[in-house]
Amino acid sequence: MKYKIIGLIYLLGSIYYVVAELISAIFFNDSLFNTYIFHTISELGIPNINSPLSFLMNSAFILIGLTLICGNFIEFKDYVVKNKNLFYIFTMITSLGVIIVGLIHGGNPLTSGYHTLGAIMAILGGNLLMLIISKSMKDFDNFQKVTCILGLIGLISFWIMFFNMSNMFMPVFERLSVYTMIIWNFLTGVIILKRVI
Repeated sequence: MKYKIIGLIYLLGSIYYVVAELISAIFFNDSLFNTYIFHTISELGIPNINSPLSFLMNSAFILIGLTLICGNFIEFKDYVVKNKNLFYIFTMITSLGVIIVGLIHGGNPLTSGYHTLGAIMAILGGNLLMLIISKSMKDFDNFQKVTCILGLIGLISFWIMFFNMSNMFMPVFERLSVYTMIIWNFLTGVIILKRVI
């Protein structure tokens, strides 16, 4: 029963994130296409006239952080046989980073540094975490390969974004580097549920 609950937590956490971002983007002060291509995820979380549903986006950040902590520490740790300390450390770095992003908004000169730190912890930490996981599991061969590929795509996207911050398409690479983690959460939920049903 515990495993079924954790599987559902992974699934629902990732689905909530995607839906919350979509709804926030629909109500953002630009077209849906422009919002996804030219506006960062962080912009959706800034409480101002441009993003009237910023609380929804921020709740998604916090929830995905809590999902990762609960899922990884309660259930997924059982599938990790090597590099356990790294697994725990990067789980905490990633989770705390996402939660910081949800609690401390960008766009404010007084707090934007903390927000940026949280974003780096979440994105860089999360994609490195997937690479660690892919090399540390005792089974799930195909899942390990997918996890490794997602981590590599996320890291490449992160570095392209990081060195092209002024590029108008930077938000596209930001989303690519974040969506790898959301996809991993969803797939992990599916895998866990399949093993216990």
